[in-house]
Amino acid sequence: MPNELITAPGQRCSATVSHPSMDLHQGDCIRIDSSTDLFQVIGVDNAHNRCWVRRWPLQPKGGSRVFEVPLQQIPREQSTTLSGPAPHR
Repeated sequence: MPNELITAPGQRCSATVSHPSMDLHQGDCIRIDSSTDLFQVIGVDNAHNRCWVRRWPLQPKGGSRVFEVPLQQIPREQSTTLSGPAPHR
């Protein structure tokens, strides 16, 4: 999967790092096997092989619901870094 830049007003999720092994951190943006959407990692539980994610960018009304995903559903050949708000120009 090629790295890509995905932006939304006031938010930026840039694909800047590719990891050959599972190396997830809070704030990373990822894709999961069951969807083509982008998700932000909220928390990781390596002891139980799961993480919690929400759809990114956040939904305008009510935010994005957080849900649990088994680490096996995250392709190993990906990881992106979530940046803060895009600079104003």
